[in-house]
Amino acid sequence: MNWLTLSNRPLILSVLLVLYSISGSAQKSFQDTKNLYPDYNEIILDNTEAYDITFENNGLKIMLDNHYEAMILTQNGIINNKESFSYSDLIPLKSYDAYTVINENGKEKKIKVTQTIEKQSQQSSIFYNDVKERQLTFPNLETGAKKVYNYQTQFLDPHLLHKFIFGDVLPIQNSTLEVRTDKNIVIDYKIFNDPNKTIVYSKTEKKGKWIHKWTLTDIKPLKYEEGAPGYLYQVPHVDFYIKEYSINNVTTPVLGTITELFNYYKDFVKDLNKKEDPDLKALTLDLIKDKNTDEEKVKSIFYWVKANIKYIAFENGYEGFIPREANLVFERKFGDCKDMASIISCMANYAGVKNVTLAWIGTRSIPYSYNDLATPSVDNHMIAIFKKDDQYIFLDGTDKETRYGIPTAFIQGKEVLFNENDQYKIYRVPVVSPSQNEVKETVNLKIENSKLIGNAKMERFGYNRSHILMQIGDATNKARQEMIKSLVLKGNNKFILKDYKEENLSDKELPYVIDYNFDLDNYIVKVDKEIYVNLFLDKFLEKATLAKDRVAQFEYEYLTQFTTQYALEIPKNFKIKYLPKNFDLDNDYLKAHFVYEFKNNIMYLNISLQQKKLLLNKSDFEPWNETIKKLKSNYSETIILLENNEKKLP
Repeated sequence: MNWLTLSNRPLILSVLLVLYSISGSAQKSFQDTKNLYPDYNEIILDNTEAYDITFENNGLKIMLDNHYEAMILTQNGIINNKESFSYSDLIPLKSYDAYTVINENGKEKKIKVTQTIEKQSQQSSIFYNDVKERQLTFPNLETGAKKVYNYQTQFLDPHLLHKFIFGDVLPIQNSTLEVRTDKNIVIDYKIFNDPNKTIVYSKTEKKGKWIHKWTLTDIKPLKYEEGAPGYLYQVPHVDFYIKEYSINNVTTPVLGTITELFNYYKDFVKDLNKKEDPDLKALTLDLIKDKNTDEEKVKSIFYWVKANIKYIAFENGYEGFIPREANLVFERKFGDCKDMASIISCMANYAGVKNVTLAWIGTRSIPYSYNDLATPSVDNHMIAIFKKDDQYIFLDGTDKETRYGIPTAFIQGKEVLFNENDQYKIYRVPVVSPSQNEVKETVNLKIENSKLIGNAKMERFGYNRSHILMQIGDATNKARQEMIKSLVLKGNNKFILKDYKEENLSDKELPYVIDYNFDLDNYIVKVDKEIYVNLFLDKFLEKATLAKDRVAQFEYEYLTQFTTQYALEIPKNFKIKYLPKNFDLDNDYLKAHFVYEFKNNIMYLNISLQQKKLLLNKSDFEPWNETIKKLKSNYSETIILLENNEKKLP
């Protein structure tokens, strides 16, 4: 007898309706989500971190559970079948699981991720470069499928808790940070980049614990914009930290004040370089044998380290904080930023210079000051500092080309923390003035038929010297010529670099010089008896206008002064018919001075243009664009030469 009898039909129908309901509900959920995000191939449904901070063995035990869930919305989204998470020796991985969720016959089905690899993470922070990355490959992806992974890590050091970022390159439906603590553990936090207070914070009590929770929903994706100073300037995030904890009526402070942070750092360097290395000391004394002042000694040591110790960023465990012994760095001939600072300070001590010390600093990718947040999140770099009278010289060995006397570009304007007279001192690194980063050029021009023929000399100072030489490196032949050509390019794409000569490649105290000759065709315009010449062969900052819908701030790597003199030889039988007016501009952003001068049959255009501001905020965009508009208007000015065929009377 057929199983599908009349008596069974109501039951079968009931089951089918339930299955249809489940399937329809899943399909509706997917379709609703897709309708909410029609412009995206994928969204993040949930990103949650939950800390559990308890007492264990008279100390703190800190566990972190992470949950991530994303949904594929289109066929193109299927391509993104990989996700990853990070951990390290100080934050070891305890467990993880990952799976794809698909809809099969109206039911959710989990398909376990089996393809995973562990690799070294590529990160810029000096404190976390030992980070390992677990990469997951999700199987059976299709539209409507979910990528889900969970993992647990343990924080071995209570000073090193992570910030929580409310943002991603994808939209996020829900993002939550939760911190559960025993009652005798006190935490504090700072919220950044949330001017409208959209992050919802709550503190509740449950089963004898405090539950802190921060939540943000419907988060728009981060937009990449060229020139942005870093995502921490833009994305909402929470930095939380443990202030103190009490066990058996004894309170232990952790973080929250600059003094506590300084004491934490100081413990890592208190025993550094106590044992003398005879070989390194002998080398140091030989380096300084002809040097009479402390500054001469420090400068020779600084340049020796930059030339002979190769910078390699690598850390393992607490080595992310502890500089290696100078003798080991000397033996290996390589090291990270902390190791560079270690060997510089050690050699200075061997040289009898006592006022060179180690220092902690955050690069410009980090927006905080020590007063904003007195935790290790403020710092990701180490240098040495030489105090000369009341002046501080910043000794960063990681940049091979930057000259002695100016800081590396990526720490300009940042606060540095160091030990002075056994107390912490904070000093703000100055922004290097544009006059020290000058690009100075003299360009001599003459007209031959329809061409401009030129010979020129370009001098590059400061960062405009060091950064260009780092880019050019040891390139030779055609590759080097193309790089030089891109530096000196003038006028239009008909520019031909005929020959060039470089000077001062190795002497960091002198400007990098390029002497060169060129032809420029199809640039001047001849109409009947008139010649039109625009002497602005370089239009500095012409393309620096910022988009009206730009979200992120705009940051320049350094400030520059452009100083150029164009000298055009007026052809025989020609005179000047039209000469543009001089131009002056001086506001919060730029200082410009353009002067035309005619002397001894030579038409000179002298240009001085100076940048004033490294970081442009949203309120600066409109006045900045107006400033660039004025520049561009002046760049369009053209000299008119008129052929003079009049015969002189006898």
